[in-house]
Amino acid sequence: MSLRKRIANSPAFNRAVEGLFARYVRFAYRTSRWSREGFEEMDELVRSGQPVIIVAWHQRLILAPFIFNGPPGSRICALTSAARAGRLAGQIFVRFGWETIPMSSHKRHVTLSREVLRLSREGVSTAIAADGPRGPARNCSTVPIVWARTTGARVFVSTFAQKRVLRLPTWDKQMLPLPFSQGVIMGKEWTGKVPRKGTEEEYETLRLGIEAALDNITDAADAALGKPSEKF
Repeated sequence: MSLRKRIANSPAFNRAVEGLFARYVRFAYRTSRWSREGFEEMDELVRSGQPVIIVAWHQRLILAPFIFNGPPGSRICALTSAARAGRLAGQIFVRFGWETIPMSSHKRHVTLSREVLRLSREGVSTAIAADGPRGPARNCSTVPIVWARTTGARVFVSTFAQKRVLRLPTWDKQMLPLPFSQGVIMGKEWTGKVPRKGTEEEYETLRLGIEAALDNITDAADAALGKPSEKF
């Protein structure tokens, strides 16, 4: 094994990177001015012990720990890739008190569904990157529809925008917040009804509905800061 791979696979190295990212995100958030809009209904559901599903574009998922604003003891898990980058992102969320469920091609779909359903029955909310982990950017997968059907939980689309951001050289131009800036965090309930036994055409319509809702709220957050809408 090469030195680069040994370093990348080192638990100590990964813990250091996770800690660095988590501290940076906290610092950038706490030193900037933020408004949080549209989460009243979601917050009330979480306070009453009901799980919700939070859906965001992968590009703007890094501030998810500040989107979920439940009372002490509230639980939320993030569905992450089982690949190295996904594990790293998941462990960053763990440092904010989240739980993670790695999605692997080797894990049977029914096993994963049972795990998500069990957590939902315990009142655990779920966060999903609609186009993650590899895109295409802003192309919603069927995962939010699957988990909404499996759990019956209400779905909220969410996003953040900031006047100044750091963009990483990733497939979706991953956004990191910058310190000493101004930003907005927005959420809105997606009110589509997911049938237990729908047709492929019905599920495709619902998938496109979530995609449009995410685009709309992301564009609205950018517009609130006077920024143009992004095109992919």
